[in-house]
Amino acid sequence: MCMHIEEATVLRRDTRLLVGAVIVACMVLVGPSAPSGALFARPLPAYAVRDVVPNRVMTWNICNPCEASNVDRAAEIATYAPQVIGLQEACVRDVERIQDYLESLYGLVYHVEYGTVLRNWGRCGGAPWSPGAFGQAVLSAAPMTDRVNVEYPDGGSEDRGYMAVTTIVGGRPVRVFNTHLAQRRQEAVRADQTGVLAADVARHDRAIVLGDFNAVPDAPELTRIWSLATETDPECRPSSVGSCEPTTDWHTKFDYIFLRGIVPHEHRVHPTPYSDHDLLHSDLDPT
Repeated sequence: MCMHIEEATVLRRDTRLLVGAVIVACMVLVGPSAPSGALFARPLPAYAVRDVVPNRVMTWNICNPCEASNVDRAAEIATYAPQVIGLQEACVRDVERIQDYLESLYGLVYHVEYGTVLRNWGRCGGAPWSPGAFGQAVLSAAPMTDRVNVEYPDGGSEDRGYMAVTTIVGGRPVRVFNTHLAQRRQEAVRADQTGVLAADVARHDRAIVLGDFNAVPDAPELTRIWSLATETDPECRPSSVGSCEPTTDWHTKFDYIFLRGIVPHEHRVHPTPYSDHDLLHSDLDPT
């Protein structure tokens, strides 16, 4: 009898250890970027569009690591349904889920390309020996070609870079750039980064430059970009920084849609509880 009790006790203990090991293994493999929301379509507001808007582009730093659900992120994007979306601070695993939710929950089909600059388990999960990829991503309702991914020679306190693709916006081909510059208080680093980016942008007559530049409009490090393109907000220029609508929780404009050879039609900043950056989108003149 005692032997049976001891065997049962050992069995229960071993079972608990096995269950615990499985849970830990799952946490390691899934990582901190797993979606926390229920897998149901979140009702969209009454003003949400019904289908992809072919002349609309959006930029959004989705904040990582943050306690945000990819279901909620997908719902935010689906509300405005841009033709092209540039995401920053994006883990590949998160973007894959956002892309899947956009299609399965809202019927919005997007192609995706990645601009990975580092692999980091703390940000993107994955196995410790194979951490998830982190950087930029571009989603487009039209196919994309000629992707390039450039890591800046000096990323500052964290690796940074830009990616570029050619796709269709408003029925016409255009080169789309997506970048994330060095964090604040690294002005000299950002100046070098915009020099690298501007040299590539200058090669194209029609270009859209999306991203989190971590700099206000009159920051000297943005001079080279301003010399090539205009921001989608006609009231926001280096000389009129006070008229620029903020795009971050700390009431500054860090997020931009620069246009080269393209005329903006209208733009909107959409505050969101799912990131410390707001969504910024622009509808472009179809001519």
